[in-house]
Amino acid sequence: MEPGRAEVGGVGVAFRRAGSGPPLVLVHGAALDSRSWGPQLTGLGDELTVVAWDEPGVGRSSPVPEGFDLTDFADALAGLIGHLGLGPVHLAGLSWGGTVVLECYRRHPGLVASLVLMDTYAGWKGSLPADEVRHRVDGVRESLEASPEEFDPTLPGLFAGKPSAEIVTLMAEMAADVRPETLALELGIMADADLSDVLPTIAVPTLLVWGEADARSPVDLVARQFAEAIPGAELAVVEGAGHMSNLEQPERVNEVIRAFVRRHRTG
Repeated sequence: MEPGRAEVGGVGVAFRRAGSGPPLVLVHGAALDSRSWGPQLTGLGDELTVVAWDEPGVGRSSPVPEGFDLTDFADALAGLIGHLGLGPVHLAGLSWGGTVVLECYRRHPGLVASLVLMDTYAGWKGSLPADEVRHRVDGVRESLEASPEEFDPTLPGLFAGKPSAEIVTLMAEMAADVRPETLALELGIMADADLSDVLPTIAVPTLLVWGEADARSPVDLVARQFAEAIPGAELAVVEGAGHMSNLEQPERVNEVIRAFVRRHRTG
């Protein structure tokens, strides 16, 4: 696994890269970083060029400048793809990362060969009932107002069952590195974002990967909405997985991504 860093629009963006072949770019969720894609970097690099970024304000990347918003995250992602000379790419996003991916597609469709949207949202406002959005905003506010010793960015309902000791350790390591100001920015953007109008405009092959027990972005509430709105979208429901399907059932998730990319190879 090869670490790297690029200057994109005045922001330093770190990434991990593995393998060779058609490019697959992975965009992590909130309170996570590129380490959350470890099973995909190691499991798909035999056939694909797999790149996972640390978004601005996360991990080894630079802090976000003042006034950074969803369009800036999307443009930074497009800038990284351009810097690496990878486009058009198979572009995958989990949770908050899927919202960034949708905005990137809206703004830079020529960089995208296909989309892999995983346990995600068209923004909270675009996918969830208003009372649920208010509940989540209140919960985030309470978490961010906690003392540093009490602050815990992890959320209940991320996994279908009890995660392995390896996953628990990984989640704890990523949680310890969370920058509360970045998390507050991400979740504030999610609360206000409504990208539901993007879904019917998607004109590239799209794979939806959802944990059957996802309690954060339920299959029946959100995945079915995506499947109905996106022309020709394929839905793969992963048994024994919650919101973090790529970590909880990595072999199955890798299998469906690999098969999808093979059907829609760009080179």
